[in-house]
Amino acid sequence: MEELSVFIDESGDFGAYDHRSPYYIITMIFHDQKVNIEPEIEKLDRELEYLGLSNLCIHTGPIIRREEVYQNMSVKERRHIFNKMVAFIRQIDIRYKTFTIEKKHVEDVVEATGKLSKIIGDFIRNHYEEILAYDVVKIYYDNGQVEVSKILSSVFHALLPNPVFRKAMPYDYKLFQAADLICSLELVKRKMEDHLYSKSEMAFFGSERDLKKNYLKPLSKKEWI
Repeated sequence: MEELSVFIDESGDFGAYDHRSPYYIITMIFHDQKVNIEPEIEKLDRELEYLGLSNLCIHTGPIIRREEVYQNMSVKERRHIFNKMVAFIRQIDIRYKTFTIEKKHVEDVVEATGKLSKIIGDFIRNHYEEILAYDVVKIYYDNGQVEVSKILSSVFHALLPNPVFRKAMPYDYKLFQAADLICSLELVKRKMEDHLYSKSEMAFFGSERDLKKNYLKPLSKKEWI
């Protein structure tokens, strides 16, 4: 059977607009299950083990902000881990799509969920024949936010014949961690475009030129247009 896996992560919340959290972002990674990525996963695990980080769940936001298990690491050490995941994404055969709304342009959670549902639905319709070619479409999400679960359920059930939903935790899937990285990078990209690029982000990624050259441009080649 032909199976398409969709790993989903989000950034932001559905609360009132706050300049510290101006966007809501949903990222989807699409993986054709007949494409074996186990060698790349094993390689990434070995490289993390060499760094003394066996069984690490790579969580991009805390890496950038120097939080959680990364709080005592230098910028160089944290960037090294981040770059390992970037290299992993570039090596594997996947595609991704990111959906973003600016919270300042929506009145409430009802309008926000409606806008996200529409843009996700439009994307699926635009790629309907490709997606429908799969016998099974499995959607992996950690059920982190009720609103996102409702959006995913309503859109996928409305447009696809038999979508299958699986609750998944980031620790269990490298592609979930990859979705988290791309979601975080999309947030940084939006902040840069809106002239909100912070000093801590510059310390981690370098200048805006470095950010584009080293991360945004290379990973954009994986985007499902």
